[in-house]
Amino acid sequence: MNISFANRACVICAILMAVLVTHPVQAAADDPAVTRSVTRSLDYLAKEQKRQGHWEANGATYRVAMTALAGTALLAEGSTTTRGKYAQNISRAVDFLVDMSQPSGLIGYPDDYHYTYGHGFSMLFLSQVYGEEEDAQRRTQIKNVLDKAVRFSAEAQTKRGGWGYVSAREGNDFDEGSTCVTQVQGLRACRNAGIVVPREIIDRAKKYIHDCMTPEGGVQYSIRGGGAREPITAAAVASMYSAGDYGDSKDVELMLKYCKTNIWPEGGGIKANGFGHWHYMHYYLAQVMYREKDLWEKYRKEIEARLISQQSPDGSWQDNSVGPVYVTAMNATILQLKNGYLPIFQR
Repeated sequence: MNISFANRACVICAILMAVLVTHPVQAAADDPAVTRSVTRSLDYLAKEQKRQGHWEANGATYRVAMTALAGTALLAEGSTTTRGKYAQNISRAVDFLVDMSQPSGLIGYPDDYHYTYGHGFSMLFLSQVYGEEEDAQRRTQIKNVLDKAVRFSAEAQTKRGGWGYVSAREGNDFDEGSTCVTQVQGLRACRNAGIVVPREIIDRAKKYIHDCMTPEGGVQYSIRGGGAREPITAAAVASMYSAGDYGDSKDVELMLKYCKTNIWPEGGGIKANGFGHWHYMHYYLAQVMYREKDLWEKYRKEIEARLISQQSPDGSWQDNSVGPVYVTAMNATILQLKNGYLPIFQR
């Protein structure tokens, strides 16, 4: 009897030891400094949410885009519309964006001359909520908004396959790289959530990105030129990954090589802010590096150290152009990628 008990005890100890030995990454991931940084940043965002449910950039602008970005950062913590510390904030953000859905399908203000950013970010945020929404009525409501939003993006696409700051019809068929990336990722997030997204829309967008590439793999501001830009290239790789191309194509291989050479690790792009749009660039590069398992741990440690060192006492990060909500939402999302809660960012 005693021998049997001892044997069982040995087996239990062996199992516990195996668990501890085979999960060192999870233990290392729970860095107290990072945990504090994330909590402070999310608490800052929760405090900055307006009574109507939205967030704002400098000058009370970009309400739709800021709401979607801040909401995504809160979702990355694991909260939903009904569960978790930030459930009420997320629920109010969903209500605001659903109310911003126009008859045309646009999620945003029709008179905003940069509305495609907010539209794309909103598709991404609402599609992540949709996958976890438990209330049947609200789930139907979100689905209707996303169905219309996908149709709007399809109709807003230019002849070349890109998007501009407004729809092709309103913007004389103008398109540029950063808005294209936002639409591709938002559309793919919708598709992952079960919303019907015609394949040809994504294929045309991938062709547009290809046509914007330089021979070295950098992505230009526009198909008309403007020179390769590191932030847009990082965003383009992330959007191509979201579209299901994980480095299998020559395009993604070249873009990834360009990022590694010009941003990180060879380009020193974590320490230097000289590229412009630094936070935007790393918001997307972090998504790429998270999927590059051989580089992720090194990149993660460096970006975490940099972000923690730059964080303000109130939990925000500062930005003189768009504003603290913008960069705080992006940086909080970067620090939480390893949580793996959001399907669009998962490996």
